[in-house]
Amino acid sequence: MDKIEPHHPDWPPKRRSPLHAFLESGAAAGVLLVLAAANALIIANSALGVVYFTVLESKVAGLSVLHWINDGLMAVFFLVVGLEIKREFVEGQLATWTRRALPAIAALGGMVAPALIYLVIARSDPEAIRGWAIPAATDIAFALGVLAILGSRVPVSLKIFLTALAILDDLGAILIIALFYAGNLSLPMLAGAALCLALLTALNLRNVRSLTPYLLIGAALWFFVLKSGIHATLAGVALALTIPLGGRGDESDEPEHSPLHVLEHRLHPWSTYFIVPVFGFANAGVSIAGMSPALLLTPVPLGIMLGLFVGKQAGVFGFAWLAVRLGLGTMPAKASWVQLYGVSLLCGIGFTMSLFIGALAFAENAALSSATKIGVLAGSAISAVAGYVVLFLVGGRQAKANEGPIKPAPATTAKPLH
Repeated sequence: MDKIEPHHPDWPPKRRSPLHAFLESGAAAGVLLVLAAANALIIANSALGVVYFTVLESKVAGLSVLHWINDGLMAVFFLVVGLEIKREFVEGQLATWTRRALPAIAALGGMVAPALIYLVIARSDPEAIRGWAIPAATDIAFALGVLAILGSRVPVSLKIFLTALAILDDLGAILIIALFYAGNLSLPMLAGAALCLALLTALNLRNVRSLTPYLLIGAALWFFVLKSGIHATLAGVALALTIPLGGRGDESDEPEHSPLHVLEHRLHPWSTYFIVPVFGFANAGVSIAGMSPALLLTPVPLGIMLGLFVGKQAGVFGFAWLAVRLGLGTMPAKASWVQLYGVSLLCGIGFTMSLFIGALAFAENAALSSATKIGVLAGSAISAVAGYVVLFLVGGRQAKANEGPIKPAPATTAKPLH
């Protein structure tokens, strides 16, 4: 940022409040999510536990409060995710194959390895196998929040790498939900959803810039998808892909004024600071009354915990190492292999998406649903702490190394300018 001189019209510069600085740091989202989950656990195991579960199960307009959160509010969350995916693929960090290669290969490994570990552990339980995709997801807000807390100890290139990887991971999770967690399909409702998509595509092709028709048709799309047997949150992703990103074609239209940028800018704070914490609060609450430590050794929580902590780091780091060695991707600038390993550990934070997939996988089994929450919380917490410790220690050593004596630059012979 340019320095504001005393004669500048904006002098004196405005001092940001500590709260404003915290909200802009990127750590706020992760902290809010942790607080939401912690409060849910405390309330669920207190005298207010009955009230907590009763409210979540109470009906509003035909759906439970929990249903409205997971299918309604989370559709907006997935809309924001879809907008981010489209923007990154068109004009961002994933716009070219050279930028996509390393995070894409690492994301693939980060989905395959945890799923395989889970399947090996849960192979003897046919019902538990349905949760194979739970440890395959990464929580982008939580993971980036940890990096924000570490600050300059982590190179910017690794933050970009993690962001790209998490976005591709979200894309993989969306495909998994669409392909493996659909219910009984309703052809009339699917036809209604297809008609809505056709209308949205027509608006995009005609370069309609107003967001109002997109959002109105998007609401109808959400209803049809909700009733179709496909999870309603996918309507948010489908709507996002039809929102125009390019300009009108004239020189006065700046890219940041496109409908996609405007909608993403408006919805991102709501998604980050309201929807995700509310989802965490509604889904992390689990009563541990009567549970023993031996529960962690049962297939579902053990498979999830090891999938997140062991599978994620092995898959992300292993596939990234292989990609670099084979020349399929390039190492993030100014990053060491140990730092890349620390980021791979952070990919084991699967909180939001893992809980979401778990709710789909075991919607009809309360016992396995509770076991899922225990596994997700344990695996995510271990991954977060381990990743933070590795990156903190490595960042500190590199900072000290950089404080050594400055070596004089070697003498060079001046060359004429060309």
